[in-house]
Amino acid sequence: MLYSLNEAGFEAFIVGGGVRDVLLGMEPKDFDVATSATPEEIRGVFRNSRIIGRRFRIVHVHFGREIIEVSTFRAQTADKIEIIEGKLTRQDHHIDAAQSSAGMILRDNVYGTMEEDVLRRDFTVNALYYTVRNFEVYDFVDGLADIDRKCLRMIGDAGQRYREDPVRVLRAIRLAAKLDFSIAPETELPLKPCAHLLTSIPPARLFDEFLKLFFNGHGYRTWELLNEYDVFRVLFPCTSEAFTGDDTYTRKFLASAFHSTDNRINEGLSITPAFLLAAIMWPAVRNEMQILARTDMPAPQAMIEAGQNVLTRQLEMLSIPRRFSIPMREIWDMQLKLQKRQGRRAETLLGHKRFRAAYDFLLLREAAGEELDGLGKWWTEYQTANPDQQAALLDEVEKRSPRAKSRRRRVKSRRKNVTPNPASSE
Repeated sequence: MLYSLNEAGFEAFIVGGGVRDVLLGMEPKDFDVATSATPEEIRGVFRNSRIIGRRFRIVHVHFGREIIEVSTFRAQTADKIEIIEGKLTRQDHHIDAAQSSAGMILRDNVYGTMEEDVLRRDFTVNALYYTVRNFEVYDFVDGLADIDRKCLRMIGDAGQRYREDPVRVLRAIRLAAKLDFSIAPETELPLKPCAHLLTSIPPARLFDEFLKLFFNGHGYRTWELLNEYDVFRVLFPCTSEAFTGDDTYTRKFLASAFHSTDNRINEGLSITPAFLLAAIMWPAVRNEMQILARTDMPAPQAMIEAGQNVLTRQLEMLSIPRRFSIPMREIWDMQLKLQKRQGRRAETLLGHKRFRAAYDFLLLREAAGEELDGLGKWWTEYQTANPDQQAALLDEVEKRSPRAKSRRRRVKSRRKNVTPNPASSE
């Protein structure tokens, strides 16, 4: 690709995380390209491409199932835009930019040189440019030194850069967790004050960022940093409100959920965002159920209503697709169904498509200290038992059921109240 752009008369470089990860000895997830060619000129070189985005116009070049993202060098907008009706905006053939009065960049398609493009990058370690012309890495902001120091440093004024795009708050935390880097003091200082700016980001974009945060094998460390900088409460307000003082259960439950997800990712096992979302929101659902239970609402109805209340509020921050929200609700609902094991219910539940996820979820609850009367242990034994052993397990459940206990009490009461017949003793 770089050779093709060079041969067409354009400068072209591999830039960003791909260069950084190679220098760190890590396997890059992908490679991004920056070039002096405009999106239309890139399209002219690669017919297997399409221009996407409005806020930032970039080009996706398709090579089979692989997509390489190509962006045009960008310049600073401050001296090229003007304030119109509370927004900084101006458009012509080369300039297409808009910025809110609060400083957030709404649109940024102001093209420039590589030297200008460097200053538009977020962190120094992401502002390294590799060229195939002489196989060199260009470093204008001491990114190589920060890689050696394992330090994440924002280019420019960090507070201003977070205000331009609040998602950089999440990116700083994600990279610090993933790379095990420290955050430079001047980059770290505005993190907490700028966390609330994330409420202005569209929920669909925040859901994409949620996936990047927690599905890279470093979710637990990411969660720790999100809490440290008061960002988690912005992303998951209901869950944060469920913490009451020294809430050992909730902390242990969430920690186990993040550790479990990290382990599965690092072992190459399948994962679904539905499970982790169900876990993150469970403390809020559990609290809501307890409140509804005080109104004598039946448990199944309380579960449905609690789940809906929490999910409705969460959707204001994260636009969770139905392909995840539906199985997430099913995992919650199954927690009650797993308690009902009499008759053929246990066998039926074992074949339910959400059984495995619901069972794993149940084990997390027990491991965190939730008292469930050995329910997880019972299901563990039932799954591996032969038919005779399963029958014995079910008999044990039947004997301990409230209905069986009530029946035994009635029989005992009838025997106690029987009056002896004198004639029968003669």
